[in-house]
Amino acid sequence: MLKRSGKGKVLRFRKVSDANQMARRVIERIEQIAEEGFPGKNPAAVLLGRQGGLKGGKARMGSLSPEERRKLALKAARARWSSKR
Repeated sequence: MLKRSGKGKVLRFRKVSDANQMARRVIERIEQIAEEGFPGKNPAAVLLGRQGGLKGGKARMGSLSPEERRKLALKAARARWSSKR
């Protein structure tokens, strides 16, 4: 059956009765995807996103007043220790 949703290539999988053959096909497909890389992702954009993520929390806390930080910390503690787990 054809895969109709999503982006990329349309793949057709044959039914395989042997579990070992199916496992081999899965591994081969994973290796093929790994060799191709992740299409649609710009390496420069990934790097910039990582850089922003590394400094995001410190920058946010630096821009908040002590009172606002205290309120956020109290809210986090209540969420962490609430009995609604």
